[in-house]
Amino acid sequence: NMADQPKVTIDDKDYVIEDLSDDAKRQLSSMNVVDQKITSLQQEVAIMQTARNAYAQALVAALQKS
Repeated sequence: NMADQPKVTIDDKDYVIEDLSDDAKRQLSSMNVVDQKITSLQQEVAIMQTARNAYAQALVAALQKS
């Protein structure tokens, strides 16, 4: 049953992953890897922004003491 098969939506069109060409499957796999890396990097940026804010607050506190 096609409704039960994993699909991917590209440009508002659904494709059954199993029916994709090997090349299309490789491109899709690469896209998924890149999406995961982007998500990971976005999380790292959020962590770095939090750390930067803490350093900025510590700098303000240090400047007030001197």
